Amino acid sequence: MTPNQPSTSQPATLTARLSDAVRSLSPSYFGLVMATGIVSSALHLTGMHTLSLVLFWVNLLAYGVLWTLTIIRVAMFPREFLNDVKGHQTGPGFFTTIAGTCIVGTQFILLNQDYATASVLWVLGIVLWVGMTYVVFTTLTIKEEKPSLDEGISGAWLLAVVSTQSVAVLTTLIATRLDQPLKLEANFFALSMWLWGGMLYIWMISLIFYRYTFFKFFASDLAPPYWINMGAMAISTVAGSLLILNVDHAPFLHSLLPFLKGFTVFYWATGTWWIPMLFILAVWRSVYKKLPFTYDPLYWGAVFPLGMYAVATYQMDRALNLYFLQWLPNYFVFIAAAVWIATFSGMVRRIAQTLFGTGHRH
Repeated sequence: MTPNQPSTSQPATLTARLSDAVRSLSPSYFGLVMATGIVSSALHLTGMHTLSLVLFWVNLLAYGVLWTLTIIRVAMFPREFLNDVKGHQTGPGFFTTIAGTCIVGTQFILLNQDYATASVLWVLGIVLWVGMTYVVFTTLTIKEEKPSLDEGISGAWLLAVVSTQSVAVLTTLIATRLDQPLKLEANFFALSMWLWGGMLYIWMISLIFYRYTFFKFFASDLAPPYWINMGAMAISTVAGSLLILNVDHAPFLHSLLPFLKGFTVFYWATGTWWIPMLFILAVWRSVYKKLPFTYDPLYWGAVFPLGMYAVATYQMDRALNLYFLQWLPNYFVFIAAAVWIATFSGMVRRIAQTLFGTGHRH
């Protein structure tokens, strides 16, 4: 062995590790963007503007990096990418791309009043929604070999609901700056997406609840995306609240106002019911069954619902003039921020281990 060999082998090893990381990049990794964006929005709405801006810039960096890695993965590892599209466990993860895009657009409006950039992301979100919805669900429908229900479904399937409602949310925000008749048409589109997202939730949560109660359920089955059971209802609450606030811009919504208010509370109440249930199951998994917490990109699917619930409660309280719920988002945002910090720390450690090896020290 020559003296030069160790110095040349390390870059090769690092390159190989980078290549493996891109090859195995989880389709759900845009959940990082979803979680960071919604926690940033929650901080903004509850008055913590500086922290909100910090997370906004972190999110823009994460969004750009993830798109770059995804494009590289499609170009270099198309087989692995297509296998993920066809997988019952991995395919729904692609819906995080849509939700992440729309949530970044929402941040541009809330934090910067930048409707131009938000509109570009809105168009991209709609294009991704159409493409992902029909590609993923058509592929899962026509494939010949399929897993059983208990092996194929998880809370990640509800990302389809989240992505649909994220388009509805961004549409309602953009609609406030449009002229008629585009304002009317945008609100009708948002209403349609909101209703479709609700129908999709009913379909999927029925299967998930059936899987919960009638199949063997192990601690390892309780993956973080099950928190999206609540998160999907929280973002549906946000969309409904914004539609209520947009009634003056779309006269046809006046006749639907009791329906909008009723279903918005229905969504919020359903999401609220899930919170104690999910906490109990998390304690059962980690304390009773002693299953350790190890970082997984799917954990961003647990951060997102916590931040979204804070935003949902804030927006519903404002839309319905309730006032007595104002305290809840002010406390819940700290829970979401704490879980975000813990998950982000785990991600940084995992990246360091992936690039430099477990035993490496800096």
